[in-house]
Amino acid sequence: MSAFSTTTERRRVVVTGIGLVTSLGIGREDNWAAAVAGRSGASAITGFDPLDTSTTIACQIRGFDPTEFMERRAARRMDRFAQLGVAAGRMALDDAALAVTDANRSRIGVLVGSGIGGLATFVEQTLLIDERGPDRASPLFIPMVIGNMAAAQVSMELGLKGPLSCIATACASGNHALGDATDVIRRGQADVMLAGGTEATITRTGIAAFNAMRALSTRNDDPEGASRPFDAARDGFVMGEAGAILVLESLEHAISRGAEPICEVLGYGLTGDAHHLTEPDPTGEAPAAAIAMALADAGVAPDEIDYVNAHATSTPVGDKSEIRTLRRALGDEVAARTMVSSTKSMHGHCLGAAGGVEGALTALAIREGVVPPTINLHEVDPDCVGVDHVANTARTADVRIAVSTAFGFGGHNAILVLGRSEER
Repeated sequence: MSAFSTTTERRRVVVTGIGLVTSLGIGREDNWAAAVAGRSGASAITGFDPLDTSTTIACQIRGFDPTEFMERRAARRMDRFAQLGVAAGRMALDDAALAVTDANRSRIGVLVGSGIGGLATFVEQTLLIDERGPDRASPLFIPMVIGNMAAAQVSMELGLKGPLSCIATACASGNHALGDATDVIRRGQADVMLAGGTEATITRTGIAAFNAMRALSTRNDDPEGASRPFDAARDGFVMGEAGAILVLESLEHAISRGAEPICEVLGYGLTGDAHHLTEPDPTGEAPAAAIAMALADAGVAPDEIDYVNAHATSTPVGDKSEIRTLRRALGDEVAARTMVSSTKSMHGHCLGAAGGVEGALTALAIREGVVPPTINLHEVDPDCVGVDHVANTARTADVRIAVSTAFGFGGHNAILVLGRSEER
């Protein structure tokens, strides 16, 4: 009998492929090596002249050529956020060794989130219309800007005709996409889903807008040390960009084609704060309820969690709120021995793509038995104590069950529970 049981009533969902394009590298291997090494992807901004902005640093993707993943004509018809999504989707399929054929394409779907969509195209076209008149607008303006187009382009470029959708819940988009895609497979509406997030907002407008909210770090003289979740000296997040897509597959389907699961998606929880446009609920009640929902969905007790990949962005309010949430959800005794790290310290805050990036790194932590660190964590803020911080150096550990958290503006809370599939 297979080591992977298929006798449970609900369809089990496993991760069989990972596609990543981030400031840490292009592809699964480069990203994982950088995360384990504790290497920062932050640098001075080069994509535009940032001299008159308060923040002049970001986690930019280097060496990305969209024509390596799609035809030049197709690339010209996409905003960067869609290009990153298509690249990540193609790499994820390759990583899963999953061939798309006429026989299976209607059973493979796409669910990709983006918090903002085609920001660069929107600004470019708006300025063009203002300066040269409405008749200068590109007929591709709308198709390049709207947030669903990353999912649509992945579907079209890869020839996938299964369930197709898009999630737009700000910085929770990636986790919501992964969780909702898991449910699509559980319901039997698809055998495989490509899911995750993509975002490309490192633009003059994007930086200015988040600066206006006082959300970004202004540690411009030390880019690599600027993103410092949980650290007493943190002063805001470092903006990142990314395409991050995972191949989710029913366990039965994976077994039938001889695929080796990276991990299993065990549970999914989502709630709303009903509190504030941008600030988290200071009580932690709603996000803690989302964690409890995800654990119940997974059939997992709090004391079974080995590792939490925290949403922690490096903002003064958000990080301490998350620690309060974890302590409320897990209980102080369990939280104190639960490993916690924020990989945003390395790849920055990728907004709608964050859940995809962190879901991938959490899956690999389970697979490889290594927990990526929170770098730049030199003095833990007194308001952020109470968990086992994996600070500055990766830790070899037996990670059987892990949680990936995501919280978005407007009070969106999205929690994933991942685990070793052979143990369930």
